[in-house]
Amino acid sequence: MERMTIKAYAVKNKLSIFNVMKMVKSGKVKSEVFQEKGREVTYILYDEESEKEIREQIVPIEKKQDLQMAEAFNMLKREVQALRAEVELLKKKII
Repeated sequence: MERMTIKAYAVKNKLSIFNVMKMVKSGKVKSEVFQEKGREVTYILYDEESEKEIREQIVPIEKKQDLQMAEAFNMLKREVQALRAEVELLKKKII
């Protein structure tokens, strides 16, 4: 098992420090608290097996954004088709 700080864990998993702290407080991530230079430092115990479970729970933002972008693209595509049909109709009326 490897130990890493909250900041290092957040950078490695592309999470905010706040979200990592919430995971530590809720017990989703194993952690230890040590006294270093007169202050408490929380280290996360990094284990490959537990990391797989945690990665499954974390919903990547990129997937959500990709779905939203695809939905917006399809909506714009339908709108362009409707506008082209309207332009064709107007051309026929003018002629």
